[in-house]
Amino acid sequence: MTERGSHRAEASNAASPAPTLKGSPDPDTDDVAIDEEALIAEFEAEKPARHTSGKPDLIIKIVGVALSAFGLYWVFNPMATQFYLPAFLMIGLAMTFLVYRGWGRSDKDREAGKADNPHIADWVLAVVAAVPFAYIISDWDGFFRRAIIPTYLDLIMGTIAILVVLEACRRTVGILVPIVVLGFFAYAYFGPYFPDPFQTSSFGWIRLVGHNVMGTQGLFGVPTDVAATYIILFTIYGAVLTASGATKFFIDLSFSAFGQSKSGPGRTVTLAGFLLGTVSGSGVATTVTLGGISWPLLKKAGYPKEHGGGVLAAAGIGAIMSPPTLGAAAFIIAALLNVSYLEVLIWATIPTLLYYLGIILAIEMDARKFKTHAVDIETKPVGKLLLRFGYHFSSLIAIVVFMALGMTPFRAVVYATILAFILSFLDRESWMTPKRIWEALAAGAHGALSVIPVMAAAGLIVGIMTLTGLGLKLANIIVDFAGGSLFLTALFSAISVILLGLAVPVTASFIISWVIIGPALQDVGVPAFAAAMFIFYYSVLSEVSPPTALSPFAASAITGGKPIKTMWLTWRYTLSAFLVPFVFVLSGPGIGLLMQGGVGTVLLALVVSAVAVAALAVATGGWVLGPANVVERVLIGLGSLPLLVMEPMYIGIGAALIAVGLVLHVIRVKRNQHKHKDSTKDATTTAAETRAPRTAS
Repeated sequence: MTERGSHRAEASNAASPAPTLKGSPDPDTDDVAIDEEALIAEFEAEKPARHTSGKPDLIIKIVGVALSAFGLYWVFNPMATQFYLPAFLMIGLAMTFLVYRGWGRSDKDREAGKADNPHIADWVLAVVAAVPFAYIISDWDGFFRRAIIPTYLDLIMGTIAILVVLEACRRTVGILVPIVVLGFFAYAYFGPYFPDPFQTSSFGWIRLVGHNVMGTQGLFGVPTDVAATYIILFTIYGAVLTASGATKFFIDLSFSAFGQSKSGPGRTVTLAGFLLGTVSGSGVATTVTLGGISWPLLKKAGYPKEHGGGVLAAAGIGAIMSPPTLGAAAFIIAALLNVSYLEVLIWATIPTLLYYLGIILAIEMDARKFKTHAVDIETKPVGKLLLRFGYHFSSLIAIVVFMALGMTPFRAVVYATILAFILSFLDRESWMTPKRIWEALAAGAHGALSVIPVMAAAGLIVGIMTLTGLGLKLANIIVDFAGGSLFLTALFSAISVILLGLAVPVTASFIISWVIIGPALQDVGVPAFAAAMFIFYYSVLSEVSPPTALSPFAASAITGGKPIKTMWLTWRYTLSAFLVPFVFVLSGPGIGLLMQGGVGTVLLALVVSAVAVAALAVATGGWVLGPANVVERVLIGLGSLPLLVMEPMYIGIGAALIAVGLVLHVIRVKRNQHKHKDSTKDATTTAAETRAPRTAS
């Protein structure tokens, strides 16, 4: 629900025992031993956290509960942002140094079972991390007023604050983000030495610290504000929902709903990925969790390794785009555009449905191409599961209802958390006892830790961009390079966001892209909300984009398939998500896809986009009534592209191409069926004639 945040606690809890496959044991399918932590550690953009024990574990949980309690207290007792954000970072960053290692853990220590607790250096850094923020909150009003003329102590504390944020980033997401931040600082400092059009004034360290630490556009800007409000509250909600047994119910429901048909295994994985997205926002973690449970089912059904991995990865990535919780970037959209989070959920609804439509259609085609078969699963009927445990959906629905009634998203998610807590008492095994409440509050804070430093670092990047005007300069370069063309600007923007996403996590990718790409798209006439959603989807899709593609590589490690082939197959399953965002930026009627512009516009956008997604699925999957040949696939695929423009002429061209491709396919399939019948009839006649003389004799 962070990067939505790396919910490793939830990921491990979600990996509850899968429904049992019927039939004789098969060591190749039933006994798939998967080290989820190792896979997440290897492929996740975030680094693995420690497994603490003893007194250090107790201290970390106390700090975590304090952070969660502080976030909950803020909802009902708002305080000045200049006080709340430094206090939040003080606790969050100090906890980060205790939870995340400064260096890797050796295999020797792991095999020996040595305690994975913080070292002395980690405790010292935790204290050092708290010092500058404690200094700020001790005189927060005076500190922010001195931004123009800071004291030497202000500069020292501000510098320490920047350094601890960079080190916390290195520990949680790796070295790339700190390097990017330092690059921006270097640009601001050596600006006069850059060639046009990048040349800028030189900003000394006093100005850099004053702007980025002693103001509200850098370290304490929108990204950190989102982490301290939306993200911490939604991670607490996810932890409570998991503790109440919701993840087990979601997985059981998925297996029960679709597990008994030929395409059931693929549908099961897709539905489970969508449902798990409500409590876990990490694409890799969801992929690994799904893989541990569902790969035996997919393999037994007849899926090849690479195709099974593609289904797992596509479903896992969908978790980042699934309402009602979406991701950290979606929270930032609400904050940046100053709109209700409910509006962002509304904008995301149809694109999310189209994403899953593309996956489902690809799965249906695979089921026929590979002749997959149903797998008997020992699970309760759907009706019984819904009657007994369907209440787990209540809190998810409540979030939307509360916001629709005018509640802030912060209060809405807190009340939904309380509802999930109350409903837990309907199942004796999931009662939220004091111990579980304690664990859930600690897990909620733990889940936000990987995002807090990234958000703070992203704030520093935004601060440098606003100070130097770099964002607008890059936006102008993109528009000029595209010659003012809307299509080319959107195309270059998509490529830029994907490339940026290869280096930094989804949230940081969105924030940086918004400062650069957002103005470029708006300069060519794209509404701000459509530009934000366009950037959001391409930031998310960097997880499946070649050459890194973290989720597909994690899936291939589970299935034993070839990583590169798995990556390309995942790209095929998610192709619609790559193209659908163009719909709401290339023409006015396209905003209907974001539920804007009236009922007629929305219905037109939905129907045309659904046809485009289906056509893309046929072009990549090669199946309609039977196998489609190259000509048919090319015609249908080309027909899907004009539909993205959503103008009458282009819709007509696209529909005509698709119709021609389908007609050719139907004629060919019917002809082949007649030939097959005739050949069967001839063979039967010949066999009868051959038997006749023998009978006579």
